[in-house]
Amino acid sequence: MPAENEPTAVAVARAHVEAWSNHDWDTARASLAPDVHVTATTVDPMPPKVDLVGVDEYMRGLEEFAQGVLPGTTRVTAGYGDGRRALLHVSSRVRFGPDAPEMTLHGTRLYLLDENQKIRDEQVVFVVLPE
Repeated sequence: MPAENEPTAVAVARAHVEAWSNHDWDTARASLAPDVHVTATTVDPMPPKVDLVGVDEYMRGLEEFAQGVLPGTTRVTAGYGDGRRALLHVSSRVRFGPDAPEMTLHGTRLYLLDENQKIRDEQVVFVVLPE
């Protein structure tokens, strides 16, 4: 739940996470700048590192990833930022395949907004842990 008087970038980032984690692709897409750039990395052997530019590429990657996120399980556990930058700590329950075990993905997501309050840059670092 957003905090009262939450900085703009934190509110935009939080709304974006809420949208994709509930598979609301249109809302997630609407929060992106046309030239959005996303990188994602983990120390785990899978999935491969991500480095995508543009809304269509971003959304293809996001939808592929978020299909494994169990709707309603994503929580923003902390958010920091100002008018253009935000850092969120996020956790989600995930299952990456019908026979895969349910696990928890813990991540940090760093955002930079453009002059139109759209996400221009996103950097994601995460780990998936069995429970």
